[in-house]
Amino acid sequence: MSIKVDLPNIIPVFPLSGVIYFPKTNLPLNIFERRYLTLVNDSIKSNKYMGMIQSKRNTSDVYSVGCLGKITKYKITKDGRMLINLIGVSRFEIKSEINNNKHYREFEVSYKKFSEDLKKNQTKVLEGTEEMDKKTKVFFKKNGLILNWNEFEKLDQNQKINTLAMIAPISNEEKQTLLESVSANSKKKILSQIIEFYLHENSIDKVMLQ
Repeated sequence: MSIKVDLPNIIPVFPLSGVIYFPKTNLPLNIFERRYLTLVNDSIKSNKYMGMIQSKRNTSDVYSVGCLGKITKYKITKDGRMLINLIGVSRFEIKSEINNNKHYREFEVSYKKFSEDLKKNQTKVLEGTEEMDKKTKVFFKKNGLILNWNEFEKLDQNQKINTLAMIAPISNEEKQTLLESVSANSKKKILSQIIEFYLHENSIDKVMLQ
């Protein structure tokens, strides 16, 4: 069942390297650059929507897919920063950039490719998640990362995949590949392959050092 939501076709976008997030997940942000303070203020005065997208390395270019978020909380600090929380609504695909005279960038976007994001219930059972969870715990431990696994187990399978994709210590390009994967099953398969690759690579490095 799809949720009827009128999403804006033209959105302000905050490009940020190394950060992805998904629908129904929270993203806290500390905003301090003047242009993005303006973006957030304009969004709050409008519909509270803003897009997040990865910028490419050492360039002003951005990837073609990002996620639309809605500002649910905001607080202005004494030194002029803004602390905001975004809740993911739907992934989007860029159609074109809008030529404006604002300090931040705006894009015309389409949500059609990711229509599944707006479905109310996404409880489809994913195969092989238990095995991937075991490998993920090993992967996180090897990288010195701490996750509250008890709370993690309370998430549904799709939320688990999205959470791991957001916080896993993998490359920006790998994160983007996961973001662009349309279905939960394809995300799970790709994430599992990435984790297996890193675990295998670490095992080879360990043998070579012995």
